Amino acid sequence: MRLSTQIKPISYLKAHAAEIIRQLNEDQQPVVITQNGEAKMVLQDVRSYEEIQETLALLKILALGKQEIAEGQYEPAADVVARLRDQG
Repeated sequence: MRLSTQIKPISYLKAHAAEIIRQLNEDQQPVVITQNGEAKMVLQDVRSYEEIQETLALLKILALGKQEIAEGQYEPAADVVARLRDQG
C-alpha cells in the first residue's frame, strides 16, 4: 500500500465524494485528505476500520497479559485446569 498515491485535497473530496466512497469499498486502500497542503484525515472503508480495531484490542490484551506476567500475577496452567475440573 502506497499512501502517496492516495493523497487528495479536501476540494477533491467535496467534488468526488461518491467516487471516493466507491474506491474505498473496492480497493480497501485508505485515502489521505489534505487541507492547505497538510494531511488532516485518513478515510477508510468500514471493514478495514473494524479489522484494525479488532487487532488493536488483541494487542492490548497481549500487552496486559505480558504486564501481569512481569508482575508475577499468573499461575501455572496445570493449576488452572485442575481448579476448573474441581468446579465442574
